[in-house]
Amino acid sequence: MSKGDFLRAAVLAVACATLGQYAGAHGDVTPQAVDTRELPSLGDEWRAENPYRKNDIAIRIGGSAYNQNCARCHGLEAVSGGIAPDLRKLDADCASLRDERRKNACVKEIDEYYLTSVRRGKVRNGAVYMPPFEGMLNQEAIWSIKSYLETRREKPL
Repeated sequence: MSKGDFLRAAVLAVACATLGQYAGAHGDVTPQAVDTRELPSLGDEWRAENPYRKNDIAIRIGGSAYNQNCARCHGLEAVSGGIAPDLRKLDADCASLRDERRKNACVKEIDEYYLTSVRRGKVRNGAVYMPPFEGMLNQEAIWSIKSYLETRREKPL
């Protein structure tokens, strides 16, 4: 193999590896803007818990934002087609708890997990499974999506 052939092969390998990590479900997705003007502003400090829980305006905005930005992988109306986790089950363990203190601690933990996942995304072994949305969606949009997802929760049997 000549030096030129070797260089071409090396460049092709790097290009394939780079494209491979973006060729997944999110590689070519441009987040859609979410109009959150109807919601109270949350400021620059990220909230640890969902401040819009059971807020009808947030749920409406979150439903639209979800279907524009999340449904491609997580399924329309949060009904997963199997590509990505079924978000109706996100806080299912919390919903069935009877002890209020344990239930509140569980909900807080899920809120933190959700926020971290959405803000930072999910990357494993260099492959992007979910892009980071921080800087693309504001805090109000992210929490409104969570409010919507809480209305889509699967009911325990």
